This record gives sequence, C-alpha cells and structure tokens, in this order.
Amino acid sequence: MNRILLIAVTAVMAFSSCQSSKVNIAGRFVGLDADMVYLEQSTPLEQAIIDSVALNEEGEFKLQINNVAQTPSLYYICYNNERLPLLLSGGDNISVSSAGNLLRNYEVEGSTESELLQQFTRRYIEGAMAMNEIISKISASEMSDDERKKMAQEYTRLKHETQRFQLGFIIENKANIAAVYALHQRLPNESNLFNGNSDIVYYRTVVEALEQSYPDTPYLAILRSQIARMDAQINLLSQVTESDFPDIEMPDMFGKKQRLSALSGKVILLHFWSAALGNSNALNADLKSVYEKYHEQGFEIFQVAVDTSKSAWVTAIQEQQLPWISVSDLLGDSSPSVGIYNVQKLPTCYLIDRKGNIVGKDLVDEELEAEIKKLI
Repeated sequence: MNRILLIAVTAVMAFSSCQSSKVNIAGRFVGLDADMVYLEQSTPLEQAIIDSVALNEEGEFKLQINNVAQTPSLYYICYNNERLPLLLSGGDNISVSSAGNLLRNYEVEGSTESELLQQFTRRYIEGAMAMNEIISKISASEMSDDERKKMAQEYTRLKHETQRFQLGFIIENKANIAAVYALHQRLPNESNLFNGNSDIVYYRTVVEALEQSYPDTPYLAILRSQIARMDAQINLLSQVTESDFPDIEMPDMFGKKQRLSALSGKVILLHFWSAALGNSNALNADLKSVYEKYHEQGFEIFQVAVDTSKSAWVTAIQEQQLPWISVSDLLGDSSPSVGIYNVQKLPTCYLIDRKGNIVGKDLVDEELEAEIKKLI
C-alpha cells in the first residue's frame, strides 16, 4: 500500500475509534410516587422500550446506551406515564432532572439538541395543556354564555400564541434536529402545523438547512418523503377541485357525538351557520322546505353551529323545530371544522354526493334544489 495512503487510512481509523457510540444518562426525579424509569427508542418504524432502571432513595438513576449513531436520534425517558424527549448522539453524557410534573419542570444538560428540545417542549406543553383545560371547561353546562364566549376567545388567543412560538422555534433552529421534532407536533384538535398547504414551506426550510448541518441524518429522507406527498396532494387539489370530504365529529344538543361520515351513501348538505345571526330563521325555513321534499329519498343535512352560546343555539333549534342533525363544539370561530373547511363567512354550505365528493359550495334556493334533484 502507498505509504501516504496507509498513513491516511490509519488516521481515519484512529479518529473513528475516538468517536464513542455510548451515551450515559444520569438523572434525578423527585416529587412523584413512581419508582421506575424506562428508556424508549423512537424510529420511523417503531417505538420500543430498550432499558429500564429503578430510582434509588434519593430519586437518582443512571442509564447507558451502546451503539448510538453520531447524528442525533430521538429517544424518550418515560416516567410516571409521561414521555420526556431527548435527541442523543454517540458520546453524549446527559444529566436530566425534574421535580414534580416531568415535562413542565425538567432540566437537561450535556446535549445541545436535547437542550433545544427542552426549551421547545416546556413552552409548547404549557400552551397545549392550557387549551385542553379550556375545552374541558367550555363543555360545562353551568357556564354562562358570556363566560363560554370569553373562554372561546382565550382558546383562540392561546392557539395563535402557541403556533407563533412553534413556527418561530422551527425557523430559528432550522439547522437542528430539534426543528424536525417541532415540525411534527400538533395542538389539540389540529391536523395541520399551521395552515394546511402552506405547511410545506416550513418542511422545505428545515430540509435545506439540515442538508448543510446534518447531511447524513436519516430524518432528511423522511422529510423529503413527506414533502413529496404534500406536493402530490397540492397538485391533486389543483386538478380535482373538490372530493372526499374531511370528517367532522361533534356533539349535538344532548351531548351525543355525531359524525358526518356516518351519513356516507346519502346526499348531504354540510351547512355552517350561527344561531346568533339575525337571519338564521329565514335561512333555516328555506332549508326545511328542501329537506321535507327530499329527505325520504336519501337527502340529509348536517348543520354545524359556529357559536359559543349553547343556550342561544339550543333555543334556535327548538323554536325553529329543526329536523336534521345539528351539532356544535361551542368554540365559535376557533372550531377546527371552520379551519378544515375554510369557512370565511356564515352561512357557508357544501353539497356532498353519494360517493363522498363535494360537488357544490354555497348553493341556495332553486340552484340548490336543482342540484339535489340530479344527485337523488
């Protein structure tokens, strides 16, 4: 072998041997009754517990992992039914501690990526938990209409505030694997990162940055695949304007959950309205006439009230004697269904055929009836 080549190969082998594949984790959890800590490895294909250890009397524990990649990979420390995310690289020496609530109070040192995750997770969890608390409170029957409306407004404020933090974190840390984790977190009742098709911009931003900072990370292939699917979906939507309606599940005035998809096989009018609007009586009167004509032939109305006042909504249903399915989550404009169906004004309606294709939007009067006749 050429002497210069031999020296180069020897140097590379020596450098590789210095790169440890071990990770040491030392921690201390206090303030809770659980006494076992579990370590979970998360891959695109599965999540599996790979180790466990009992806390000592002081709440301390130690874990060691072998054969850890040099590019950061996602692991979770599971304790007291909560999962604390870590991004670990071979050679890391991590210390983690928490008192009381694990995710709200934990501190981590020894890994830049894990420290970034801690900054994101604590703030994001606070927003998500506060939103969940509002959803629970807003369903309480003893709450007044004014209180429910204020809670819905607070829900919207929290949602926007938390989303702004999430997007800001992603952009600021786009060259870090922590941004990949943040990309895939979703707030309560939200299926999109921010706004549907525009989410692809954030995915592309992270990919472009990671290609420079972590060109060998397997997360790049995952992100590129997701971007390809988003591109295909956007392209499909540009060619096929309306098909395969998104499902909705909401409670009716008795609290029973009703699903839009349960009406599959019928001709459906998905109707967004508000009982608080002064014209609701006249609008519903016109719909009742159409409903009475075609209901027995397979026509159904699924009406979503974009309201925050349960009493106003229920009163309108009873006074107007509405015979169809009427539902509301009482979140008003903050309802996820408003975003999913891009409702910009009230009323808004979509006509869905028996195959589940959206074939018309905002049809009224003779135009609506003529289209229903064709579909029936």
